[in-house]
Amino acid sequence: MKNFSTGAARSLLVRSLAAASLACLVAAPSLAAPAAPTPAAPTPAAPTCVFRPNAPDQHLVVKGDTLWDISGTFLEHPWCWPQVWGMNRDEIRNPHWIYPGQVIYFDRARGRLSLTRPGAPDPDAGLPPVTRLSPQLRTQDMGPDGAVPAIPPGVIEPYLTQPLVVEGDALASTPRIAAAQEGRVYLGEGDRIYVRGELHGATSFQVFRPGKELRDPDTNRVLAHEAGFVGAARLVAEAKPGVDVHTMIVTRSVQEMAVGDRLLPAMPAPARNYMPHVPAQQVRARVMALPSEVNNATQSQVVAVNRGAVDGLDVGSVLQLYHLGQTVKDPGGKKGFLGIGAAKMRLPDEQYGELFIFRVFGRVSYGLVMQVTAPVQIGDVAKSPE
Repeated sequence: MKNFSTGAARSLLVRSLAAASLACLVAAPSLAAPAAPTPAAPTPAAPTCVFRPNAPDQHLVVKGDTLWDISGTFLEHPWCWPQVWGMNRDEIRNPHWIYPGQVIYFDRARGRLSLTRPGAPDPDAGLPPVTRLSPQLRTQDMGPDGAVPAIPPGVIEPYLTQPLVVEGDALASTPRIAAAQEGRVYLGEGDRIYVRGELHGATSFQVFRPGKELRDPDTNRVLAHEAGFVGAARLVAEAKPGVDVHTMIVTRSVQEMAVGDRLLPAMPAPARNYMPHVPAQQVRARVMALPSEVNNATQSQVVAVNRGAVDGLDVGSVLQLYHLGQTVKDPGGKKGFLGIGAAKMRLPDEQYGELFIFRVFGRVSYGLVMQVTAPVQIGDVAKSPE
C-alpha cells in the first residue's frame, strides 16, 4: 500500500490520550481530567482531553494547514477537537468549513477554542455567545472555496475510490468477465469485453480482481475478500434474448484485465467529513490485514481491522493501538499440579499508537496508522480511547 511522504507523515503526528466530557470543557477554566465517576454511574467516565502546556493564544489559519496541524497546536490529542467546539454528533457528520485567513483563539477563561477574541460577553448573561467553529474536513485538493483539508490532499484518495473489500457472499454474485473480443487474454482501455451476471440496472462498473481473504483474528471466519482494482468498464449493450452476456467497453485500465475478473457498480465517493472523534460506543477491534507483502506496518500506512459500521465505527473514529498482552512464565509463582509445569501470568496490552478510521464497510474498516512507537502487527488490538 502507498506510503505518505515524510513531510505529510510529520504533519499527522498525534499523541494518544482521550477526550473530556463537554460539561468539563465548557465549565472548567482549562481542560483537565474529569472528576472520578460515582459508583452508581451507568457508563464509564469520558476520556480525558488536555490542552498543550505551551498552547498559543491564537493561530492564523494559512493555506497548507491541516486539521491535524491545527489540533496539534492547541491540543494533546486531535479527537478532542469536536468537544472544544461543543459539537454534537450531527455536526461531526456534517460540519462547517474552516478557511485560511481565519484566526482561532484559545479562550483560556472558558477552556475552549473560538473564532471570537477572548473577552467576549458571557453568554449566560443574555449577551451574544462566543462563536463556535465546526470545521468540515476533506481530502480533495483545495477547491475554489479554499477550505482547509483534514490531511494532505490525495493521501488516501485511492482507498476512497476503489472497492477495497467485498464482504460476505457478495463475491459469488458479482458479474464477471466471461470472454473478450477476438479471444484476447489480456485487456486494456478501449477493448470490448463480454460480461455474465446480473447488472441490476447499473451502467458503469469498477473491475477488480479478488485477492486474499480477510479473516477475523478472533474467530478465524472470513469476513471479506480484498478487491484489487484493475480498471473500469461501461455498458454498451445488455444481453438480448438468446444471448448470455452483456457487451461492455473498458474505459480505464490500471493493469491488464483478464477473463475471470469481477465487476462492481461504480459508486459515488464516500463522505469525506473526516472529523476525528471517539466512537459513539466502545469498540474493540483487531488488526487483520497489513500493506501487501510486509510483516508489519509503520506510521502513515493503511491497515484493516475486523470491525465496521455494525460495530459502531464511522468515518473519523480514532482508536488506540495496543500490542496484545502475552502470557509468560512467572519465575516466582507456584508450580502446577504435583509441581509440574511453570506458573504463568498474563501481561497487560501495551498501547503504542493510534489508528484513524477513514473507510468503513459493514464488518471491516480501513484505518491510517498515526504516530506509533513500535511496528503494527496482525492481531494487534485497536480500541476506543480510555
